[in-house]
Amino acid sequence: MSSVVPLSSMSDILQAAERIARAAGAILREGYSREKNITHKGAVDLVTEYDHRSEAMILSQLQEAFPGHAIVAEESAGAAGWPPFPLAAGEYEWLVDPLDGTTNFAHGFPVFAVSLALTRRGQLLVGVVYDPLRDELYAAEAGRGATLNGQPIQVSAETDLSHSLLATGFPYDIRTNPHNNLAQFAQFQLRSRAVRRAGSPPRGSTATGNFARSPGTWARARSSCAKPAAA
Repeated sequence: MSSVVPLSSMSDILQAAERIARAAGAILREGYSREKNITHKGAVDLVTEYDHRSEAMILSQLQEAFPGHAIVAEESAGAAGWPPFPLAAGEYEWLVDPLDGTTNFAHGFPVFAVSLALTRRGQLLVGVVYDPLRDELYAAEAGRGATLNGQPIQVSAETDLSHSLLATGFPYDIRTNPHNNLAQFAQFQLRSRAVRRAGSPPRGSTATGNFARSPGTWARARSSCAKPAAA
């Protein structure tokens, strides 16, 4: 079991996560306009070589920087050489999505991101979402708020749902899952100013939570921490 990371070093951990996310984003930015090798993990669940390249770099950097931490990653969760899930209480665990919004990326729709988070005993400690096309890096540390490219941000002060622009997503098994968020989507669409579904939940959540752009986001609970909520 890994030792407890002092709170004083959490900012250093966040800075490392930011650096790694930017490096992964550079891989995605390079590949965005290039021809891609696209394969299917499911009926609508895509993966590209850039998912794998980004993830390989992230895993290598995390293992080097934090050798005592476990990692759960989108394309290699439970793979040999990485601590499996679930973990013993008290251990640190990184959650990694090397390309959140793969369907967008594969189709040339410019909304996708790199997402990293560190948890301990299921509690989030730090999180990073990096949009490489806009060079927007959202970062947060427990108890210390959130930033966009180093500048503090906060949630919207809007309290009236009818004046709110919302964001959400849908599960990959939308065609077969009775809890596919469609009923909730319809109800929020009728009651809010508008609802957006960008296809990259962390990117949509940061945009809507920022806070002046639009006030809210929601999503159905996920069945796996390594599975994004939308294609």
